[in-house]
Amino acid sequence: MAEADRSIFAALPPVREVAVADAAALDAALRAADAPFIVRGLVADWPLVAAGRESGRAARDYLSACARDRAFAVSVGTGGDRLFYDDAMGMNFRMMSARLPEIFARMDEGEGRADAPTIYLGSVDIHDYFDGLHAANHVDLGERACLASIWIGTRTRIAAHNDVPHNLACVAVGRRRFTLFPRDQFANLYLGPIDNTPAGRAVSMIDFHAPDFDRFPRFADALAVGQVADLAAGDALYVPAMWWHHVEALDAFNVLVNYWWRETPRWLGHPQDALNHALLAIRDLPADEREHWRALFDHYVFGDAEAAAAHLPPDGRGVLAPLTPETAGRLRAYLLRQLSR
Repeated sequence: MAEADRSIFAALPPVREVAVADAAALDAALRAADAPFIVRGLVADWPLVAAGRESGRAARDYLSACARDRAFAVSVGTGGDRLFYDDAMGMNFRMMSARLPEIFARMDEGEGRADAPTIYLGSVDIHDYFDGLHAANHVDLGERACLASIWIGTRTRIAAHNDVPHNLACVAVGRRRFTLFPRDQFANLYLGPIDNTPAGRAVSMIDFHAPDFDRFPRFADALAVGQVADLAAGDALYVPAMWWHHVEALDAFNVLVNYWWRETPRWLGHPQDALNHALLAIRDLPADEREHWRALFDHYVFGDAEAAAAHLPPDGRGVLAPLTPETAGRLRAYLLRQLSR
């Protein structure tokens, strides 16, 4: 870790810090932000944070007392603390399921052992898997419709990736390091496949602890605009939508609670689905046809939507008019019929 700190992380500028006095101030900071920011101590008063400061086992006991009696999906690493691909582009971890006390018993057995397996529970829906945890440990985010998730595990490294929603990540137990890059840095991060991923999003193929600049020379350009956030228990980090982030859990036991939300209605489609469909339908066309479709996308999708439909009567524009839940539903149904042919 020390060598990696000297070579990359310590050279990056820190993410800016913002002080907020209450929920209204946090709301204002989130609305105004176009880049990440840290709020120190935002969740320092959570009971889960207090349990973690006592010990990792105390935090596990607290979570076990809130957990529902159901199976949790858990990743068990087979290749160190970096959850990633193996040499054959499979995964270097196995997916299993077990009750949370059983998973924590496995962590207890491995605590302090150098050969202990990496154990990681990612993106667990707090409302579905716990009783009372959200009520006692949550951030007031006003009227935002948030998905609240918890991430629990031993020491881990998660490759740089991005998420479509905005993200408020709150460190509850242990320490976390986020290395962040603006959304336009995707080419400089050398992404892996989009259909074979560790957790649903394409990830950078670069090992941040041992970057190979001969193989990935443009990574230097990404580092030139990168930032780093070193977070302690109680701290929170805002990650804007589509910003790339490499995440490390630095202690023997770590817990993160995060909130995802989108500014757009939930009934709109997911942009990743459109990209996947474009790969299926457009990428491998002859070059002249691809250019035609690029022009059509510019006209209907990326250009002036009002101008594209201005020659049509308002009641006859169909999906060229601003979408509503009803027209979006009809368009989704049409796409499903077409894709099932």
